[in-house]
Amino acid sequence: VQLQASGGGLVQLGGSLRLSCAAPGSNLDRLAIAWFRQAPGKEREGISCISGTDSRIYYDESVKGRFSVSRDNSKDTVYLQMNDLKSEDTATYYCASVPFFSPDDGFMKRALGTFEPDHWGQGTQVTVSS
Repeated sequence: VQLQASGGGLVQLGGSLRLSCAAPGSNLDRLAIAWFRQAPGKEREGISCISGTDSRIYYDESVKGRFSVSRDNSKDTVYLQMNDLKSEDTATYYCASVPFFSPDDGFMKRALGTFEPDHWGQGTQVTVSS
């Protein structure tokens, strides 16, 4: 399933944005969905993941306490609420379904760090201005 991220934009330091992840016509409620981001000149990094069956959630340390993930199965959409945005959050954000989830944060960080889907869907640009 190729997912599309949307909802990015220009936001001031300390502001908030909510990103959406969807695949029109596809049922996402049993899929683990992860959020990734790629800043200019940097490698893509996995920042969060919500499991498919019981909505357990992983957060990378860089976003823990500021970002939150949720899903609305009635809309086949996963959301990434981003609060207290920092300049280092400036990046293109992507979402993708992943074939794994673990309560072990170390495992999730490694797995998301090496995950490559068949195709990356359209990302959405988030720019945090000071």
